[in-house]
This record gives sequence, structure tokens and C-alpha cells, in this order.
Amino acid sequence: MSPNNSDRNSPPGEPEPAVAARHILRTALKGSLATLDHQTGHPYASLVLTATEPDGSPILLISRLARHTRNLETDRRASLLLDATNGLGDPLAGGRLTLVGDARPNRDPAAALARFLTRHPSAEGYAQFADFSVYRVDVAHAHYIGGFGKIVALSAREVMTEVTDAHRLLAAAADIVTHMNDDHSDAVALYATNLAGAPPGPWRLVGIDPEGVDLLLGDAAVRLAFPARVCDPQAARAALVALAQAARGATPS
Repeated sequence: MSPNNSDRNSPPGEPEPAVAARHILRTALKGSLATLDHQTGHPYASLVLTATEPDGSPILLISRLARHTRNLETDRRASLLLDATNGLGDPLAGGRLTLVGDARPNRDPAAALARFLTRHPSAEGYAQFADFSVYRVDVAHAHYIGGFGKIVALSAREVMTEVTDAHRLLAAAADIVTHMNDDHSDAVALYATNLAGAPPGPWRLVGIDPEGVDLLLGDAAVRLAFPARVCDPQAARAALVALAQAARGATPS
């Protein structure tokens, strides 16, 4: 079926395809990585854990012993399917996102690994093994499906987050995350329950970028978008305070 870009104007109550695609990208914790087999040339699909760079580029922590890594050493081309259909009686009626691009070793592996481990703390047990490396998927374009007949081709610009004007925010992001979790865990929990409609629990803030914040509880992730772009720590503080006020005044979903 060919892409149908007419769905960019979504019905009332439904997010724009690019917005829905970015939400899937930020909340996915795993995906199906497709590489080209280095021996046969056939597509080879495997399950991987995922995190994201501040701009949304997927981060993978993969072993050189794995076939997909050996494939990427021969040919960087890859695609990554992120599935948001969990819990649906008919999975084909749900949302999913395919990202197409090149996967290569991350240019800043220490920072990328820290972001990955924030989302996947269980990976700390093997993250320092010599055969593991942090890879980044540089997205060239994407394909979003929001259910039957909702099929949209998206450019990289539509699914990625602009960060060139947010250096101050990104430099302070780790400190902001730590501060919120250590000193304002009650607000973080309210973000999840009262604003995102998630079940109660010890939710943690695991990421902040110009467009919003990512929260995690076990194997569940939620995303809250800022009403306007946030590019420095002062604006981030104001946005987080506003979210807390909104959460305290909201009725849980």
C-alpha cells in the first residue's frame, strides 16, 4: 500500500501524524531492528532495547557478537520498527513507526550510554563489557501508521527534535533530571498519574528535551509535551512548575 499523506489533517481529537510519531519514538523501550545480513544480503530482524538522544535519534546498546552488529559493520543501512500496539485486541488498529537510516557507533558514547542506562538500568550489568558499543540511528525518513488507512510518510525533520538552539538546556539536563527525582518526586508522580493518565507508582523523570519530558516506571514509559519549546534551564524550571501546578489541579484520568 502506498503512503497516504492526506491523513496529515487528522480528525478532531487525534494527534497529527508527526506528533503521534514523535510520541511513539520517545515512549518506546524496544524495537525490531532490521539490518542486511552480511553473508546472504537478506533482511535480518532482531529485538533491541531503545533509548533516544535529545533530538530523538534512537540509541542502541549492542554487542559485536550479535549478528545485527556484524551486519552493520558491513552495511550501515537499517530500519527500526517501534510498536505502540500493546494491549489492543487488534494490533493492526494501533500505532507504529518505522525509522529508516544509517546506524553507526555513537559520536559521544559516554553521554549516550548514560541516557540509555537511565531508561534501562538493568543493562548496567553488561554495558561495560568490551564487546558492547553504543550505536545511534541517524534517521533519513520515517513511516507512521496510526491504524487502518492512516499511513503517512514523514521526513526526518518531522520526527526529530530541533536542538541547535538548546545547548544550555542539554548541558543542564542531567542535573535537572536528578533534581526532579531527588527533590520533587511527588510532582513527577503527579505528572504521570494526573496528566498522562498512568497508574500510580514511583515514577522517575528520565529525560528532558526542548519539546517535553520522559517518565519511566519499570517497563512503562510516558511522555508529556511542553506547550512551548524550552531551550534553557530557566525556561525548563518554569515549564516544570507549570506542569506541577496543572497536575495538582487535575483529576486523575
